[in-house]
Amino acid sequence: MLVVAATERELTLLDRHDTFCCGVGPVEASLQTARVLAERRPEAVIHVGIAGSRTLEPPALVLGSEAVYCDVIDPSSTLPRVECVHPDQALLERAHAALPEAHVLPIATCGKVGGGTGYDVEAMEGFGVLRACELAGVPAVELRAISNSPDEADRELWRFDEAFAAIAAALDRLDVV
Repeated sequence: MLVVAATERELTLLDRHDTFCCGVGPVEASLQTARVLAERRPEAVIHVGIAGSRTLEPPALVLGSEAVYCDVIDPSSTLPRVECVHPDQALLERAHAALPEAHVLPIATCGKVGGGTGYDVEAMEGFGVLRACELAGVPAVELRAISNSPDEADRELWRFDEAFAAIAAALDRLDVV
């Protein structure tokens, strides 16, 4: 199992896991994940990290029922595009069985904090990581810990440490997955 996160800071408490830092934002995450999938050929991927929510309090856990790429949604366009990707259903079910307190919700992927309006949870890399895994045929799921509201401009108030600790504790429980 390969654990993928956007930043080294999100991986600091996960030293006993096989990890990879994919970079920040949907495009970088997709490109770097595709590269590492080709190099390492993992059996499965868990994409972890912090997220924002206007409805959930930190450090709530969220398993993504889908990753929606908000930056490309354009209801008036007729051009075909991939706007949404789903996690591997069996992996999602096993993760939720191990983490029954985790909310299973769509997670908006957007390149800008606050760009996931219309969704309870937003982050920046989920769609890119899951899409790369989908194209490579690697089962994947997204696990996030809420650290903030996207409306909170003062990042000093974001609860990073609590969210990182929640992810580490959750991954310890997912060892059985």
